Amino acid sequence: MSWKTALYNYVHAKNQAELEGSSAPLEAFVSDSAYVRKQDVKVRRLQNSYRERDAKLLRGETKLRMQGVKELPYGIIADIQLHRFLTYQIGLIEHQEERIESERVIIEQNVSGWKVQSAELVQSEKSQPSRGRSFHLSENETFLDTQRSSPSLPYINPSIRNTSGLESAHRKIIYNRPKVVQYAEKWWQTPNPSYEYFEVDCTNYVSQCLFAGGAPMDYTGKRESGWWYAGKKGNQELWSYSWAVANSLHHYLERPHKHGLTGTVVKDAWELQPGDTISYDWDGDGRFQHNTIVIGKDANGMPLVNAHTFNSRNRYWAYKDSPAWSERTKYMFIHVADEM
Repeated sequence: MSWKTALYNYVHAKNQAELEGSSAPLEAFVSDSAYVRKQDVKVRRLQNSYRERDAKLLRGETKLRMQGVKELPYGIIADIQLHRFLTYQIGLIEHQEERIESERVIIEQNVSGWKVQSAELVQSEKSQPSRGRSFHLSENETFLDTQRSSPSLPYINPSIRNTSGLESAHRKIIYNRPKVVQYAEKWWQTPNPSYEYFEVDCTNYVSQCLFAGGAPMDYTGKRESGWWYAGKKGNQELWSYSWAVANSLHHYLERPHKHGLTGTVVKDAWELQPGDTISYDWDGDGRFQHNTIVIGKDANGMPLVNAHTFNSRNRYWAYKDSPAWSERTKYMFIHVADEM
């Protein structure tokens, strides 16, 4: 058996574990018992989530894409991308959820052949990636101090030139929810090259969706205030914290504004509509670390969301299958105003 066969067996077993709600399929292909135990917690939590929704998981499919391979004396390190498809049924209605996850897999050869030794996520749905240099953005840091991936071409938005973000004071803007959904569906899998792309891109993506729905930028020219994106000029990044930092966007949305983008906190997830947002405080410490955009409802009338980091489509809003989720996780549901 080759190392590639060992890798394919691992991916198949991981897919099967989700369908069965048990990590047992992984035990024959992964030697790291701690990783197997973590996967068992994750897939059992996912199964419980389906039961709570009266949903039946029908089938799963995983497409494997190799992103890099490094040969070492003791084995192989493979960076892979997994495009996951999960199909489930509520009543008579089928839904399909998609996720894209990146992993680093270590495959070793011993007397019995090749076997996956361990695996780790390359990205995290928290504000910090699971490995590499810190990417947590405090309100006092600049974007020049952070690591970015796949930088885009410079983009200067003409709607904020020669304005102070007050154009909405002269006319009411109707928030176009179908356009939000259309944008969210178009760019959930790959980044829009007109914008900068961050290693932790969830809030940048949500801000783009809001803007696509007609939400006017509140251009102050100050990084710590307003909600705006102007691209970059040379080595200087031109956007506000609220555009790209999860906690900052959350607080900007929940504060009332006389003009422009504003939201209202609602009590329950079912009150949300397509084009609204959800903020996630994984640790329950009052600081939000993730944002998603609502793109539809399931057969129970509960929100389905799109997001970046991990790139996800039609994902159930509660995120209980996320490695970032804990019993302390808190949510904030923001209904975006229909008139701005």
